Amino acid sequence: MPPTLDLPFVRHHFPALSGDWTFLDNAGGSQILKPVVDRITEFLYESNVQLGASYAVSQLATERVAAGAMAMATLINAADPAEVILGPSTSALLRMLAQCVRPTLQPGDEIIVTNADHEANISPWMELQREGMVLKTWRVNAVTLELELADLAALLTPRTRLVAVTHTSNVLGSIHPVRAIADLVHAHGALLCVDGVAFAPHRRVDVQALDVDFYTFSLYKVYGPHLALLYGKKERLLALPGYNHYFIEDTAIPYKFQPGGSSYELSYSLTAIPEYFEALAQHHGSPRDADPIDQAFALIQQHEGDLNQRLLSFLHSRPRVRIIGRQTADPAERVSTISFVVEGLSSDQIPPQLDAHRIGIRYGHFYALRLIEDLGLLPNQGVVRVSLVHYNTIAECDRLIEQLAELF
Repeated sequence: MPPTLDLPFVRHHFPALSGDWTFLDNAGGSQILKPVVDRITEFLYESNVQLGASYAVSQLATERVAAGAMAMATLINAADPAEVILGPSTSALLRMLAQCVRPTLQPGDEIIVTNADHEANISPWMELQREGMVLKTWRVNAVTLELELADLAALLTPRTRLVAVTHTSNVLGSIHPVRAIADLVHAHGALLCVDGVAFAPHRRVDVQALDVDFYTFSLYKVYGPHLALLYGKKERLLALPGYNHYFIEDTAIPYKFQPGGSSYELSYSLTAIPEYFEALAQHHGSPRDADPIDQAFALIQQHEGDLNQRLLSFLHSRPRVRIIGRQTADPAERVSTISFVVEGLSSDQIPPQLDAHRIGIRYGHFYALRLIEDLGLLPNQGVVRVSLVHYNTIAECDRLIEQLAELF
């Protein structure tokens, strides 16, 4: 077992945590690492010029932006930094990807989406129906709230070209078996596009081990700036038409998918994210022959299991509460994004009661509107969602529980 996570060491890296607010809405956006902010300032003060010129400051700026992409390739274990596309948001990147995939499809080709995804990984694909593509929906089991592989297998045909699925539902918190999904999808000759927004803050993303064709997540939910990442296998990206100016060559990846380039200062700031995970592993005595990012996320998983156990045990003890998602606290099966509804209370009645106690949680559909509708929860104003990450403490969890116990 990895050692217990040193929370004072962790929290020292996040200046916002020194205040009196308890942040339990992290699935909407995590707090930012201080070194990330420092790198943004460093870039703007020392190298705030256009890339690619011959003079020294431009060369420095170019190197710094490239270092950001390299850092993200390291974080997700991409084979080549050219496989990393940076953009303003996951929603924008997926919409761009769908538009680039569109010319490669023929009327009658099939795309499968789920009803468990954030809308970012649904509507860009559904809009291709206008071009004659056939859209199918892989729905969660109404009883278990699981995406069953057998249900996906029944939807796949020789005309299936792409499957879009979430790694972890931002409502249910369930971790889906992406490698098994990839194997099934690839066996039918189709591509797999995974939304990892709700997974990446909690567990290591290893795109090579997952064998995904495309994978995306938001870096402002992974302790970084308001930027997002889209990974694509090199051969897939080279085969797609670009999204940039007509004179940008098809071989120019990732630039052909980045009109205007990515934000320079934010790209450079990304170098601090894997460095943080490496420092976390080193601080806890990671073996020299172990991957430090893997080791850091093992520590995170263990701590999240403790947080899950604390909050879910309380929710299970309240007879009016229904947990929406997996009932288990096992961090191998779920992340610490926990949603629930309370009999006799609309979801919008609960979070505002915590505001005066400076505890931030949230209610709603969280852009997973199709799932909330299919579960019949929209009249209840969706769900109450508590989303913890590794910098949250058991004491913060207990503060939340103390206040919730007064309400139901």
